[in-house]
Amino acid sequence: MAASKETQIYRNDVDKLSVSEREGLLKPYLPQNQPTNTKPLKSQPIRHFCKVQLHLLAFALMHALFSLYIRFRQAYHILLDRIFAVLYYHHRAPELIKQDIQALTRIPQHLTVILELKEEEQGFVGLEKLLDDVAEISAWCAGAGIPMLSVYERTGALKDHLQRTHRAIASKLHAYFGRHVPSLEIQAPHVQSFLNGEDLGQSPSSAAEDGRSTLVDLTKTLTEMSQRNKLSAEDISLDLIDAEISESVMTEPDLLILFGPYIQLQGYPPWQIRLTEIYHSQDNNGVGYQVFLRALHNFAKAQMKFGR
Repeated sequence: MAASKETQIYRNDVDKLSVSEREGLLKPYLPQNQPTNTKPLKSQPIRHFCKVQLHLLAFALMHALFSLYIRFRQAYHILLDRIFAVLYYHHRAPELIKQDIQALTRIPQHLTVILELKEEEQGFVGLEKLLDDVAEISAWCAGAGIPMLSVYERTGALKDHLQRTHRAIASKLHAYFGRHVPSLEIQAPHVQSFLNGEDLGQSPSSAAEDGRSTLVDLTKTLTEMSQRNKLSAEDISLDLIDAEISESVMTEPDLLILFGPYIQLQGYPPWQIRLTEIYHSQDNNGVGYQVFLRALHNFAKAQMKFGR
């Protein structure tokens, strides 16, 4: 009640003041140089339209310049591939392959490639193309003197058709080498492998699940052995893990070649490529001898510092 009485007294006093006196009371609290009559801002559609058009022009110009760059880059790589195809081509002759690499100071002892069975190519035709690519690369490696080739295909189609893969590679080697066909061993993790048609042990033609399953199985095995006091924690080292993974999946490759237009490892087992030289050719869309040859030349010039 006291507050309401004071409010009423205040209102009565204010009512007694004139308009000029009220303005004088409020004037110290108003911003300086405040215009008394402010006109509403007029809309400026022409300026807004010009600003939008300027932004669209800048975007179109940037897009056009980037498109021209991509086109020129693709044309350059296509021209470079055509020149290499004329100057260097194997003609299914191992002697020419050896001649193309005779100037190299070193070649990889273990080469690995990533191939892809695309969704639109799945089926008999896509599988036959994949097998032909594997056979071609195998013949190039045999002609270049590379003793070991490992092929990674994410879906595991090669592992499911290991016998057909063996026949395709054997047929391609016969087309390249004639009667003097080198010995051939086809292997895959957790799958029986072939040597000239005979059953053997295991080998490196891997898929996406091989790396994950191997690490999981190795972790479980080491944990169980540690719990049973068969293996101490001090005995678990990088050398032990590396030896077990190399025996289960494959050894570390020296060179990895990507034949696709982008750098995509597609789930390749990471442990195996921690020290691997990776080669990628921009704007390339298929397996080609020119990419294979440029990768070998690039590997020969690479410096392996191993963290030093």
